[in-house]
Amino acid sequence: MISANNVTLRIGKKALFEDVNIKFTEGNCYGLIGANGAGKSTFLKILTGQIEPSKGDVSITPGQRLSFLEQDHFKYDDCVVLDTVIRGNERLYQIMKEKEAIYAKEDFTEEDGNKASELEAEFADMNGWEAESDAAQLLNGLGVTTDLHDKLMSELNGSEKVKVLLAKALFGNPDILLLDEPTNHLDLDAIAWLEEFLINFENTVIVVSHDRYFLNKVCTQIADIDYAKIQLYTGNYDFWYESSQLLIKQMKEANKKKEEKIKELQEFIQRFSANASKSKQATSRKRALEKIELDEIKPSSRKYPYIDFRPQREIGNEVLSVSGISKTIDGVKVLDNISFIVNHDDKIAFVGSNEFATTALFKILAGEMEPDEGEYKWGITTSMAYFPKDSAAEFNREDTIVEWLTQYSPDPDPTYVRGFLGRMLFAGEDGVKKVKVLSGGEKVRCLISKMMIMGANVLIFDDPTNHLDMESITALNNGLIKFSGVSLFTSHDHQFIQTTANRIMEIVPSGQLIDKITTYDEYLESDDMARKRQGFALNNSDEDED
Repeated sequence: MISANNVTLRIGKKALFEDVNIKFTEGNCYGLIGANGAGKSTFLKILTGQIEPSKGDVSITPGQRLSFLEQDHFKYDDCVVLDTVIRGNERLYQIMKEKEAIYAKEDFTEEDGNKASELEAEFADMNGWEAESDAAQLLNGLGVTTDLHDKLMSELNGSEKVKVLLAKALFGNPDILLLDEPTNHLDLDAIAWLEEFLINFENTVIVVSHDRYFLNKVCTQIADIDYAKIQLYTGNYDFWYESSQLLIKQMKEANKKKEEKIKELQEFIQRFSANASKSKQATSRKRALEKIELDEIKPSSRKYPYIDFRPQREIGNEVLSVSGISKTIDGVKVLDNISFIVNHDDKIAFVGSNEFATTALFKILAGEMEPDEGEYKWGITTSMAYFPKDSAAEFNREDTIVEWLTQYSPDPDPTYVRGFLGRMLFAGEDGVKKVKVLSGGEKVRCLISKMMIMGANVLIFDDPTNHLDMESITALNNGLIKFSGVSLFTSHDHQFIQTTANRIMEIVPSGQLIDKITTYDEYLESDDMARKRQGFALNNSDEDED
C-alpha cells in the first residue's frame, strides 16, 4: 500500500494540492485523471520521492518495492537493452553484477566464495535465474524483437526506447507500479498487450493516461484531481464521468429546491412579520431560513474546447482515387503499389504498427512528398486540410498566434480569427504569443483552429490526439463524428477510432494495404488480423475486400 498523508504542494502562491489524504491499496488499478495543469504527473513524482511536498508525507508498506515509468529516454544509452529492463529491479541487477565481478577474479579467495554463496542464495530467492527470460518476454510482448535485446539503448529509435523503459517499469512484479502516460508512442498492438498485462497484475497500479478506452479497460478506481483535492471513485473512467455528472446534477436540483423554499419563507416573513397574530410563525420561519445552506458547486478546472468543422462547400461523389502508389525511403519500400478509392461518406482510420508508411502516404496526398510510382487524383469539389505528425517547421517563425492563423482564414478580420482561437481555449493575451514558444498541446490546438477556419471538406489527421488532454480529445472526437465531410486519420486512441471510423485501412510492414469497410473493434476480430498475427504474408487483392 502507498498513501499520501496531508500532502500539500505550493508553487509560489498557488496550492497545487491542499491537505490531500488518499490510500492506494493492493489489487486495484487507479486511473489518475484531471485537467492539464491539475498536477497529475507532479503527484506521481511526489509518490516516487522525486518531488518533496510543502507539507505532509508519503508512506509505503515496509518491504514493498515501488517501480515507475521513467521519462528520460537517453538515461540508459550506454546500457544493453536486456540489462536496462532487468535494472527495473535494481537490487537484482546489483547482485548479478557483483557475482560477475567475483567470478571474474583471478585470485578467488575463501571470503569471495562465502560472499558469492550469499549472493547466489539471494539471487535464487529473487527468481534471478528467470530474469533474462522474463525481461525478454516483456520486450517481445511490447513489440521489441529479439534481435534488439543485445543492442545498446543508443542504437534504438524513440518508440523502441519507450517500450524498453516501460518493460523496465513492469519487470520483476513490483508491489507498487506508477505509470505516467504509458500508452504514448505505443502502437495499438503494444497497447492491447499492456492492457492485458495490467488486467492480470495483482498488485497496486496508479496510471495517468489520456486514453479513455485504456482507462475503461484497466482501471478499478478513478482518482480525480480537481479543486486542489483528489477524490476517489469506484469503477472505471465512464463510471466516474457518469457519477461526477450525476452528482453535479443532484446538487443543482437540491439547490433549486432550497432556493424555492428560501423564496417561499422570505415571502411569508415579509408578508406577516408585522402581523401580531402571525409573529410566532414568522419568527419560526426566520429560524428555518437561517438553517438553509446552498451546496457549494465549484467551477471545475476542466475546460472543453468547442470543435466544429464546417465545410464551406458540399463534397461531391468523386473524392479521391489512389492508383499504384509506391514509395521507397532510405532504402526501405514503405508503400508498395497502394490503390484505393475514397467515397463521399468515408471516415477512414489508418491503423497498425507501420506508422512511417501512413505518414508517407499522408504527405503524398497533402502534396508534401512525391511518390516514386503511381498517381492520385482529388475530386474537383474537394478542399483539403492537413494535420502533420511533425509540425515543427509550421511554427518556426516569429508570428503571433493571431498572425499565424490569419494566413489560413478566408476573412482577415482579427475578431473573426480570434473567435476560432477562443474555441480552442486561447483567450485574451494568448493571441499575441509567438508561435515558436508554444507547448506541444498549444501547437495541436492551433492546428485544429487552422483546420476549422479553412472550412475544408476533407480532413487528414496524422496522430492528432498526442499532446491533447482528455477534454480536448473528447471534443475532437465529437467534432469528427459530427463532421459532414471525409476524414482520413490515424490515432493511438482506441475509442477515438471506434467511434469515428466507418472504414479501416492498414499498411502492413510489406508496404501493402488491407482495406475493410467495418468498425475498428470488428476489424481487430477479423480474419485478416488473425492471419497477420500468425505471420502470413498479406496481399492486396480482391479476396481482401468485404
